[in-house]
Amino acid sequence: MKFNCDIHILKPIEVVAACFEAPEALKYSQKGFVKIEHLSGEKGQAGSKSKLIYKKFDLLETIIENNLPHSFYARYEHKNMSNTMLCNFVAINDCETRLTSEIEYTELKGFVVKLIAKLFPSLFKKQVDKWLERFKDFCEQR
Repeated sequence: MKFNCDIHILKPIEVVAACFEAPEALKYSQKGFVKIEHLSGEKGQAGSKSKLIYKKFDLLETIIENNLPHSFYARYEHKNMSNTMLCNFVAINDCETRLTSEIEYTELKGFVVKLIAKLFPSLFKKQVDKWLERFKDFCEQR
């Protein structure tokens, strides 16, 4: 399953990219996020691994490519699913940035997750849209 989400943020590309790298952005935009634990590799660079800890679950993040302020590509693994996320940042003008996220679920494990993905694939996109809206609010309030 693959889908794209995008949003326009009324901040320059450098500000949006800096917000994207800030751990407090995840606390603001993703409900239940607690903290990031760096596990291996050079922090923030390709090949580095981190554990993203939420109140109800953990994710393993592996950065595939970090070309901020222009793009960020990573893999996220959970016991029930794996996905990749490619974020592209494009300066619309000096004060506005378009953020596009391309999400691809590469592995779904377990009957319930597979069933939800098959019957209600729009739920996955709606969740990402909600996170992007909250991220936009975070950026624009800075």
